[in-house]
Amino acid sequence: MRILITGAGGMLGRALVAHCGSLGDEVAAFDRAALDITSVDEVAAAFSRARPDAVLNCAAWTDVDACELNPERARLVNAAAVEILARASRQVGASFVTISTDYVFGGDKEGFYTQRDDPDPRSAYGIAKLEGERRAQAATARCTVVRTGWVFGPYGKNFLARVIELARAGAPLKAITDAYGTPTYAPHLAARLRELAERDLPGVYHVTNAGEGTSFHGFALEAVRLAGRVDARVEPVSMDSLKRPAPRPRNSRLRCLLSAATGLAPLPDWRDALAEFARHEAEG
Repeated sequence: MRILITGAGGMLGRALVAHCGSLGDEVAAFDRAALDITSVDEVAAAFSRARPDAVLNCAAWTDVDACELNPERARLVNAAAVEILARASRQVGASFVTISTDYVFGGDKEGFYTQRDDPDPRSAYGIAKLEGERRAQAATARCTVVRTGWVFGPYGKNFLARVIELARAGAPLKAITDAYGTPTYAPHLAARLRELAERDLPGVYHVTNAGEGTSFHGFALEAVRLAGRVDARVEPVSMDSLKRPAPRPRNSRLRCLLSAATGLAPLPDWRDALAEFARHEAEG
């Protein structure tokens, strides 16, 4: 396939470029410096040159607290630009797959959020991402929205992505005990994105690693165990004690109603994914 990837410099984008390359795809990869996704003209020119069969949009402004302080920019990058990419995909005859987030949900529900649950975002980030979903779906019929959350893996900057490194270094660890989600390993997510692009089945999919989910504290404890630092202490903290600008959902665990129906196998359990990540980090 000819695949165009935006956000290619980020954690998920890099995993996706590597995965598609391993399958022999012709990949046109654009990071933030190479393509301004908010520019209609730049996007149209890039798409015209690449003539992709599928477009996979990993570009986003994911700094949740910064989005809360600058909602206009959040809407520009996470909503308006997604529509620009979706329209350009339609114009070149490509399917469009875009990444959304568990933050489109409010977090008050017990159990898992599925596609039957009405979105109720509480943060500027979540509001903009939901708007991006809807604008993309309105712009092209061949739109696949992938909601995910708690993404970790190589090249990441968030706590989940660095927790193995911190555990191995014996660094002090603090982790939230009262926020729950479904961890997602970037290489596994990348493989599913490529699979969805090839199937070209529009809809909203929830993609995470399997399992019942965990808290940040539970994730950190498993990382400490895998790092062989059973003596390390993970200090529990509450979400409210951090006093961050943007509200976060207390529960954003996701489950997909479409995957089994369309023959998509479950991703590995998040604990197995974390163990795979630990092995990858150990190998350097």
